[in-house]
Amino acid sequence: MEIVFARHRWAVILRGVLAILFGLAAWFWPHLTLIVLLIWFGAFALVGGIFAVITALGNRRSYPRWRVHLLEGIVGIVIGLITFFWPGITALALLYLIAIWAIVTGVLEITGATWRHRMIGDEWMILLGGIASIIFGVLMAALPVVGLLALTWLIGIYAIVFGVLLLSLGFQWRRPVTA
Repeated sequence: MEIVFARHRWAVILRGVLAILFGLAAWFWPHLTLIVLLIWFGAFALVGGIFAVITALGNRRSYPRWRVHLLEGIVGIVIGLITFFWPGITALALLYLIAIWAIVTGVLEITGATWRHRMIGDEWMILLGGIASIIFGVLMAALPVVGLLALTWLIGIYAIVFGVLLLSLGFQWRRPVTA
């Protein structure tokens, strides 16, 4: 089963790199306007969703729960597109949009990690990524009056942690060397 995921590990690794770059940008340019933050988040969710769809569709014949990853990708694409089509969204709506996306993504990643663990084991990194997503989403929903600077830093921390976990997972899925 690990060979199946190894074929598409480039998508997981690239998704991790994009998450880390997004997180670093959020930290180094904390005074981004809401519209720039919206564009960055929209691109992050859209591109991450596209790569999740690629991974899901690439594994649909050999991985019984590929639909979970497909749904995760579709949610990311839809949330990303919503942010582009309604750029005048308020800060409060953006907070809840990000919170919902993070919670849904976290639940779907925990579901996928739990299923993969039964099949091949040792999927703790993606499980931690799912837990981090849920915690981040709940914090965003519970603290809607947090300042834009704090929001930017929270998003940056989340994206960097999630990206590192995805990179670690992607580098774990290596093709076995054949003699």
